[in-house]
Amino acid sequence: MAGEKVATKTIVDNRKAFHDYFVEESMEAGIELCGTEVKSLRKGTVNLKDAWCSVENGELFVKGMHISPYEQGNIFNRDPVRPRRLLMHRREIFRLYGLLKQQQGLTLIPLSLYFKGSRVKVQLGLCRGKKLYDKREEAAKRDMKREAERALRRDY
Repeated sequence: MAGEKVATKTIVDNRKAFHDYFVEESMEAGIELCGTEVKSLRKGTVNLKDAWCSVENGELFVKGMHISPYEQGNIFNRDPVRPRRLLMHRREIFRLYGLLKQQQGLTLIPLSLYFKGSRVKVQLGLCRGKKLYDKREEAAKRDMKREAERALRRDY
């Protein structure tokens, strides 16, 4: 088992997070789901746009993540936006909690959701919010890069 390459398949990326936040650190966490939620994830019916994470009673929860109900799920479907527990080691959770409380302006945001083997994992980002001028500066850099690439293609 050691040294084997585990296949990963991305379910969804939170592109809005990269637009609204500077990602200072990222880490992987497991997520506690029920069976119909996993089936719904396999179809890709999830939205991370407004999701965030919080630490409560020494446990890490993701809130605001919307997993659409599975169509063939009948009575086993759960609330689409219920808080879901994230699985990390206790010392990692306490380290994150300390960073969030100690430094003003930091927040924990889910960046992506993916399958690692048969398990669902969440990529979390320790993020600092961008100001409007940061977003404008980033857009200007992106536009300049695009113009430079167009100029290079025109010359050839």
